[in-house]
Amino acid sequence: MSNHSVQTVTTSSDKLKITLAVIAAIAALVGFFVLSDQSTIRVVVLVVGLFLAMAFMWTSQPGQSFLTFGREAVRETKKVVWPTRKEAGQITAVVFGFVLVMALFLWGADKILEFVFYDLILSWKN
Repeated sequence: MSNHSVQTVTTSSDKLKITLAVIAAIAALVGFFVLSDQSTIRVVVLVVGLFLAMAFMWTSQPGQSFLTFGREAVRETKKVVWPTRKEAGQITAVVFGFVLVMALFLWGADKILEFVFYDLILSWKN
């Protein structure tokens, strides 16, 4: 991935677009909950409001940077070499085996410490 530095919103038009996007998203949510008795209109208000918010955001420089980041992330994900089904099964078996051994070790350590503290040092019997 490329090493782009973090950019802040500097232009007033980008600030305005982001502000309008936030206002549109909030208005969509408020309209959705205020119009609770009208099921079809409330869904339309929500979809239109969120669409407007996305449109405002995508036309700003931070929105374009986010889209570029998303495209680069997808491109990098396609480069990953995924394990085969057999390899995934083997790795899973190793993890389960390690967890089982660790559980037995911790159980044994607990029982030994219980014996040392309660039976030898404190002389308590359950």
